Amino acid sequence: MNELDRARSIINETDREMAELFERRMGAAAAVAAYKKERGLPVYDAEREAEVIRRNTGYIKDASLTGYYADFITHTMKISRDYQTALISGISVAYSGIEGAFASVAAGRLFPGGALKPCPDFAEAYRAASDGECDAVVLPIENSFAGEVGTVIDLIFNGRLYINDVYALTVRQNLIGSRGADENTIKKVVSHPQALSQCADFIRAHGYETEEYSNTALAVRYVSTLDDPTVGAIGTEEAAELYGMSVICRSINTGLDNTTRFAVLSRRKNDAEHSGDRFFLVFSVKNQAGALAEAINIIGGHGYNMSALHSRPMRGLPWQYYFYIEGEGDIMSPDGRAMMDELSAICDKLRLVGSYKGGRGSV
Repeated sequence: MNELDRARSIINETDREMAELFERRMGAAAAVAAYKKERGLPVYDAEREAEVIRRNTGYIKDASLTGYYADFITHTMKISRDYQTALISGISVAYSGIEGAFASVAAGRLFPGGALKPCPDFAEAYRAASDGECDAVVLPIENSFAGEVGTVIDLIFNGRLYINDVYALTVRQNLIGSRGADENTIKKVVSHPQALSQCADFIRAHGYETEEYSNTALAVRYVSTLDDPTVGAIGTEEAAELYGMSVICRSINTGLDNTTRFAVLSRRKNDAEHSGDRFFLVFSVKNQAGALAEAINIIGGHGYNMSALHSRPMRGLPWQYYFYIEGEGDIMSPDGRAMMDELSAICDKLRLVGSYKGGRGSV
């Protein structure tokens, strides 16, 4: 056997072994897909993939091959993502609003292969996931311009779903009109009050009249039925495309750092192995002096930073409040469990809503 035949023989044997390992790896990917589908988690995890590349390239002893292996493992993970997406493609995801609204955009980006179910309001979307009609629900919890979404926070406090992911969507408002309309033909703009407020400088500069509507996507749909070049809408590019409208001006909101954070909730929560560096906790304290301060001291005493602390009135109990925090750190650790034990002794109600990774978002 010459050198070429020997080399090809090694390649053939290696390929056989790699085929067996490939099947083993994809079997594990299928298990990951099942886990993600059950918890309503998106397939793509950039942080995890970057960590895999860093770790795996360290196994390569020949430095000249490191870059090639990085390409190899990157392509392998893409194949794994494609396989997982195919397995999860039947996942059903509820959201509040109609197609083309920001919640629809967020849900579509998180679950590109999922069956998205629009619901008339937050409560109905939450119920769809809670009752098992859908596998998950995507709901807004906070906007950098308008603050917390109190109705959703109340659903989380009183319900039984868990937050398994949080996704930040940068809001880009656009001036939308019928075919042939432009900045000069538009005399009036229609949109949700918050969108009109976000674009107040643009509206004022152009001297437009305004008309409020219950939803940005509904406003675009309404204006599409008028076919009037003097009436425009403010909404997403996706809504414009969906209803056959033109985007006249992009990114017209005054604050381009306007971001809405969406929570992905499902009936199962992440376990310790898949927990993240952030957690969401709701609790109510006993009606006694210093109870809230004691709870805060317990959280801080265990080394957890509270990136947010808010209060909400308790339904049916005048002048009584519950609290929710978003904390930084791994609450699934022994220290986190010890903290929860201490809090349970002073709290009337205590619930870990979820542990997830921070920093996910899109512009």
